[in-house]
Amino acid sequence: MKKRVTAAAVAATLAFFAVGTAPASADAPYWQCVTFARMFSGINIFGDAWTWWNQATDRFRTGGAPETGSVLVFRPEGRMSRGHVAVVSQILTDRVIQVTHANWGGSRGKVEENVTVVDVSGAGDWSQVKVWYSPIHDLGTTVYPTYGFIYNGARDAFEGGRQMAANTSSGGSQ
Repeated sequence: MKKRVTAAAVAATLAFFAVGTAPASADAPYWQCVTFARMFSGINIFGDAWTWWNQATDRFRTGGAPETGSVLVFRPEGRMSRGHVAVVSQILTDRVIQVTHANWGGSRGKVEENVTVVDVSGAGDWSQVKVWYSPIHDLGTTVYPTYGFIYNGARDAFEGGRQMAANTSSGGSQ
């Protein structure tokens, strides 16, 4: 019963937030996902999308829950041999977000804004997702594995802030 209610909620959300891409002019730039994600998120990582996760673990906060402005890193799989990165533009529910990304599916080289992504993992940990596919006006049929989210903020700064908060709440001095 709970699965049916969740599926109905996701379907209603998708219908409400369905977004297509606008046609681009012939002189529009051709965007790669990594170039776009780096510029849009401010997360300064270079290289193929699938390498972002390992590069981020020592430099940025990473995790399994979306935050607005974070980057969702897709694992390489099948035709997506270099992985993919997308910037979280909006959180709709605990299992539905919207991303802004470039060079995806039917929109090769173009930027798509506020594309719906649904967590379809059994554990609700965003390790497997489905992505809205504009050409069919529905979620695509492929389940994509992901590494997780890279958050915009240096790992050291976050850890330092956490430590300072712990010291302050426990009566320690600054």
